[in-house]
Amino acid sequence: MKRLNQLCFPVLLLALLASACQRLPDVQGRGEVFMQGVWTQDSIPYASTLLNYTEHKFRFTCDSFYVDLTTHSKVNYYEDSCYNNGVWKEYAKGIYAVRNDSLFLQGTYTKSNYKQKVSGCYQTGQYLKSFTITSAKPDQLIIQSVNDQREAVLSLKEKIVCDPKPL
Repeated sequence: MKRLNQLCFPVLLLALLASACQRLPDVQGRGEVFMQGVWTQDSIPYASTLLNYTEHKFRFTCDSFYVDLTTHSKVNYYEDSCYNNGVWKEYAKGIYAVRNDSLFLQGTYTKSNYKQKVSGCYQTGQYLKSFTITSAKPDQLIIQSVNDQREAVLSLKEKIVCDPKPL
């Protein structure tokens, strides 16, 4: 009897786990309707007094994001061939989620064509950012970085309607 219980338990556990699994659909999620579109940061308050700052251009489509980052720096953090007179561009893409007043971006740094970047100047690897959404209007989105508390005022330049694509 003890041997039978030892054999039945793993089989029952496996059957229970298999029935608890649910296959996710093979299409991307819809994301947040109010986020869908191309959003740009038109100006940076006190830019002339900052040692460095980054301008953002986001494209949110369904549950995905693409971001172009233009960094201006008076301090050289990189080798001279990468410094580019203190102005350079970086790119990232991934998925996003909005929970209450928080925006979470999870992705990777890419080349300008949004293909994976594995080496080169500036940042590589994961792009993980969190923002607090301080205001969301139809044509303006104000987010504040959780890391450095810098605020980004984004203007809607183009509205996008989500058309979920197969994964």
